[in-house]
Amino acid sequence: MSEVESATPSAWTQHPERSNMLMLRIMTWISLRLGRPAGRIVLHGIALYFLAFAHKARRASRDYLRRALKHDPTLAERYLHIFTFAATIHDRVYLLNDRLQHFDIEIQGEPLIADHVASGKGALLFGGHIGSFEVIRALGRSQPDLRIALAMYEKNTRRLNAILAAINPEAQPDLIALGNPSAILGIRDRLDEGTLVGVLADRSFKAESCREISLLGRPAAFPVNAFRMAAALRTRIIFMAGLYRGGNCYGIRFLPIADFASTPRRDREAAIAEAMERYVAALEQCCQDAPYNWFNFYPFWEAADLHP
Repeated sequence: MSEVESATPSAWTQHPERSNMLMLRIMTWISLRLGRPAGRIVLHGIALYFLAFAHKARRASRDYLRRALKHDPTLAERYLHIFTFAATIHDRVYLLNDRLQHFDIEIQGEPLIADHVASGKGALLFGGHIGSFEVIRALGRSQPDLRIALAMYEKNTRRLNAILAAINPEAQPDLIALGNPSAILGIRDRLDEGTLVGVLADRSFKAESCREISLLGRPAAFPVNAFRMAAALRTRIIFMAGLYRGGNCYGIRFLPIADFASTPRRDREAAIAEAMERYVAALEQCCQDAPYNWFNFYPFWEAADLHP
């Protein structure tokens, strides 16, 4: 595992996620007025459109699926990948309006979270752009003692707020904007209050240190800063994923990754390296268990290829 310095913005920032607020509002109206089955009919047309016209996303999907499925993906498999992404975005309409009765949700590792709630201690929830974070937040809103915040870069915070305004203006998530000096203080305060703070740790936003770790048989660049922040705050990292299983089924997964509470300063870098390896291993296991849940529709392995 080697560490490299990213000199340019990460590849994903060159391929922003497409969004159409008018279409989102129409989808929200159809979904809440006519029901989830009617909304899902529209999804098939949206998925076909992206399969036909989103060339860069289609190529990235094929590259990823070839690794995850271990064969050249069929057209049907590539369509299913895009449809799964569309389905999780569509389900935000219901999750943000607290309509959990529409879903069958299975939780793996629930005692891990229950122990934290009982102790009053916060922790960092490290996930990735795989599955649905919204199903985890919705579960948190349904349990009064479970507080979940989300730390994300300011640009994404603005985009999320726009989406929430279109779906449910009353939905007010606890967001911490990364990229400014006060962010770590905000995260520290939430942890002291016993809040679980979610971080999507698979992407870097700007020039920062990354480490190359094998994912699905090929090195990929993963940012180090989030793990160093966890070590500096002497807190625990728990892996999280809300995997879409098809139909109305989701599987939420929590796994222990690291606990820096008693890690001596001299041992931090080694502990960070081990934590990153465990995080990527958990991410890879999700890709193998639910391969169509991977939502990095850009050349994810390209960043590692840019470095000698």
